[in-house]
Amino acid sequence: MTKFLLSLHVLAAILTVGPITVAASMFPRYARTPAGDGAGPGEGNGRTAAFLHRICRGYTVVGLAVPVFGVATGAQLGVLTDAWLLASVGLTAAAAALLLIVILPGQQRLLALPTDEVPDGGAVEMMRASAARLSMTTGIFNLLWTAVVVLMIVRPGSTTGA
Repeated sequence: MTKFLLSLHVLAAILTVGPITVAASMFPRYARTPAGDGAGPGEGNGRTAAFLHRICRGYTVVGLAVPVFGVATGAQLGVLTDAWLLASVGLTAAAAALLLIVILPGQQRLLALPTDEVPDGGAVEMMRASAARLSMTTGIFNLLWTAVVVLMIVRPGSTTGA
């Protein structure tokens, strides 16, 4: 049963967290190019940004399976109180909070900016600055997940052999 739960946990992580990290990382590039600014096909960039936001939002809901299977696996292995697992849970909670409180709302705000006309220079700079901040936040989100993956592989002090 442990190997089955671990397989589900890893599969859920790959199939949900992976698309979120990729889509969230790509989003600022498409959101910072408003329609008609001469930097690209504008209209298509807005549609692409909206599509990437939908991916992030949808996979966030499905991604709830990752901690569920993770806790079930940890319980089966008897490691729920191990420091490496508690650190992973804390980092996962921080990544989830960043996604829910900063990244998804930031994407929503950028999508809400008008793109049907050429914005003035100040609006373009504001849009690009917001996209840059979102890009930085997404990088931190990705680093948190990287740390979780490393902890899951290394498992300091673990003697489970799984």
